Order: sequence, then C-alpha cells, then structure tokens
Amino acid sequence: MQVSVESTQGLERKLTVTIAAAAFDKEYDSRVHHLAKTQRVDGFRPGKVPTSVVTKRFGAGIFQEVAGELMQRNFSEAVMTEKLNLAARPNFEPHTREKGQDFTFTATFEVYPEVTLSPLEALSIEKETAEVTESDLDKMIETLRKQHAEWNAVEREAANDDQVTLDFEGSIDGEVFEGGKAEGFDIVLGGGKMIPGFESGIVGHAAGSEFTIDVNFPEDYHAEQLKGKAVQFAIKLTKVEEQILPEITPEFVQKFGVENGELETLKHDIKQNMVRELGQALKNSAKDKVLNALVENNEIEIPKALVEDEIVVLRKQAMERYGKEMDPENLPELPAELFKEQAEKRVKVGFLLGEVINVNELTVDQEKVTALIASAASAYDNPAEVIEYYKNNKEMMQNMENVALEEQAVDFIIEKAKVTEVNKSFDEVMNKEVA
Repeated sequence: MQVSVESTQGLERKLTVTIAAAAFDKEYDSRVHHLAKTQRVDGFRPGKVPTSVVTKRFGAGIFQEVAGELMQRNFSEAVMTEKLNLAARPNFEPHTREKGQDFTFTATFEVYPEVTLSPLEALSIEKETAEVTESDLDKMIETLRKQHAEWNAVEREAANDDQVTLDFEGSIDGEVFEGGKAEGFDIVLGGGKMIPGFESGIVGHAAGSEFTIDVNFPEDYHAEQLKGKAVQFAIKLTKVEEQILPEITPEFVQKFGVENGELETLKHDIKQNMVRELGQALKNSAKDKVLNALVENNEIEIPKALVEDEIVVLRKQAMERYGKEMDPENLPELPAELFKEQAEKRVKVGFLLGEVINVNELTVDQEKVTALIASAASAYDNPAEVIEYYKNNKEMMQNMENVALEEQAVDFIIEKAKVTEVNKSFDEVMNKEVA
C-alpha cells in the first residue's frame, strides 16, 4: 500500500492510497468464484456458472463491494500510519481500473486543528458582582402584588400602568398587513410589549374613543417585511381599567406557600430564591466573559464540518422553541446563516477549553459534580429522588461531569487572568440574563 497526504485548503486533507493489483484482484477473484458456486443463473446448473458469466452480469457490483471494503480497511490503516486526527467522515473517490492494474482511491476530509493557547495571564476580564438588597426584595414583593392585582374599570383617560382593551387595525401605505389586526386586545400600558410609540399613543384617551396612531416598526423587527416600515394603527378603545393591588395580609402571604402567613417568612423565602438566581446569573455572566476573552485572544482554524453539525443542533433547538408557539407545519426552514456565528463560536470554545483542560491536566472534581446535582435537584419537590435518579443514569452523570469540568476550566482561567470586578445592581444582572 502506497500513501500520500496533501493539504488542500485550511484543515482539509486529501489522502491518496494505492493498493497493489495483486491484492485487489485476489479479493475480486475470490468473490467471483464464490458467486459462481452459489449464484443461480438460468441456463446453468447450480455451482457450474462460468466465471466469465458472473463477471459479465455481476462484475460492476462486485467491484463496488470489493472497492468499498478495501477503501475502508486501508483508509483506517493509512490514517493511523500518517497520524491524522479526523474531524469528520471522509468522502471516498475510487479511481477506475482495469484488471491487472493497481487500485487507487482518494479520501477527502478535515482534521482537527493544532491548538496553541495564548497565555491565560494576558486575558482581561470584567467580572460582575451584585447582591440582593432590601430594595430589590421590596420590588419583588411589589411584583407579586401586581401579579395578583384586580382590575377596576374607570371613566378617566388612560395612563401608564392601566390595562386597556382595544380593537386595532394596522395599515402600511393604506394596505392592511398580515397580523396587524386584533379585536378585544388587552395590554398594560407602559410595559413596552408593543412597538415604540404604540402604548404611549393610547395614553390620554378614554374608553369609547376612536383615533389613529402613526409609528414605525424598528429596524431590527423580527418580521423582515415590516422592518423600518411606517404604519398607521386605527384604534377603538373599549375599556380602561386601573390596577387595584392587594393588601399584604396573612391571607395574601399564604398564597405563596407560607403557612404562618408572616411577611418576614415570605421575604426570607423570596430572598433565598433571589440569591440563588443571582448567583447563577453572575456565574453565567462570568463564563460568557471568559469564553469571549478566550476566543478573542486565540486565533484558531476550525473544521467546517463541525460548524455545520453545530448549525443543525442550533436550528433544531430553535425550531423546537418556535414550535411551542406556532404550528410546526407552518414553521419556515430557518436559514443556516442565522446560526453560523454562534455555531463557529461554540466549536472554537470547545477546542480552546479542551486545550485548557489538557494542558493544565484538569480532572473532574467529584465534589463539584455532587454540588451541581444537588443544586439542580433543589428546584424539585423531592430533591433526594432527583439526586438518586442522576446517580443511576450514566448518561446524565456524564453530562454533569462535563459541566463540572467546564466550570473548573472557567474558574481556572479566572484565577490566571487579569480580573476587574464591576459592581452591578440585581436588576442590571437579571434583566440582562432574561434578554
């Protein structure tokens, strides 16, 4: 077997393998003789079919079969000999041959990149810090009151924080556009749920009034055909309601599972949740900053095949999310370009973090795995049952060990990098997390 490797472009390699004629013909002739003994052919007794007839009838198929097996077998051997680290399945191309000639095939594929990390000490990272204040806690209590508010119809003009019921019809250049019409539509003014100018245009109008609002769709609006377009909405305001917040009574407190009905107990429970959520948000923020710095400070070429695989995963996840809100049959095929940048970053991060782990010989901290499982289980009614489920599921345990090792790598980078702490408010951290 003769082997040559050519670097075509980037990480792509072209492997050319030549197999001696004798080796190919031996395998080919063996198949022909086997078929001559076993294949039934009209006009010939079983086992007495001439090899010339077998070759004429089945030669092409035999060639494909032998070529396929020899390509797989010799390719694997050649890859090991040349110490090639494949990143994706190869594309085989057999060359035509005549009997008695050597058999040559080429295999085209991508290899994994060689990763050389820049010094971690050179990374500059802004690490956010925050805490849950009494003011944050009061805001959360107020949010709970608003979630359980009642609405009382009023005769006055609408103001921010009022809930209004209206019919509307939007038109662009005098033409009503798809999705721009609704009846009996409820919205709380000032919440920013609609496009800029829509809610503020309703403020100052009373129930029973009819009017128009002229606004523009944002340039980054999700519907391509509406981006930046000027639109006029014809509004019929049918109801204005003001919010009546419930008093903080023992009965109100008990609605949130606090049996003793005491506000301080509710605050304690809420603060615990807020601290946990804030901690996770800060951890996510730090991880994002670390990964961004890692990618920005390390040039790395990545296999196109892995990016394409990641695009498939991201597209599937997006389709599943949108499918919960829309009829899956009406979902458009999302273009790959939407996910390319994110996919490339994911692949780069995978290589770079992997190198951090390998170079620094990081191993899974089982105590961290236990803590992660306990944290995940705490969100369920029966944490002990969830923990036991993890322990008895190899795949889930492996996934959690991967998460732990990744977090260890991030923590290791933070220890080495130049870190500047930036103090943020609870709302700043959490609102960014939601966005």
